[in-house]
Amino acid sequence: MATTLRMQRHGNTHRPFYHIVAANSRASATKKFLEKIGHYDASTEPSTIVLDESRLQYWYGVGATVSNTLKVLLNKKGVKLERVKTTAAKAGGTSAKAKAPKAAKTAPKAAAKKPAK
Repeated sequence: MATTLRMQRHGNTHRPFYHIVAANSRASATKKFLEKIGHYDASTEPSTIVLDESRLQYWYGVGATVSNTLKVLLNKKGVKLERVKTTAAKAGGTSAKAKAPKAAKTAPKAAAKKPAK
């Protein structure tokens, strides 16, 4: 399931209020969402941004994309988002064992072609 972190508009005319939610990217912007993470109120001075940062990090870590508008708000608040690194990435990428047989297979083919010339 493709998940997006985005804002959901609520409030009256000329009084916007936004819920920050994790939602299925294929769902309507005003319909169901997976989890409410926080809210944003632009009508207050200064603007109010309330977030559950642990849940925001969780959803971002499992692959959720962040909408452009929400990225701007997170930068204003100073929230740094980081993806969770996989075990292969922690070990330094692909293992040397996987690369060695591949190189060994190509070397005999190259040697066999040279004497044929």
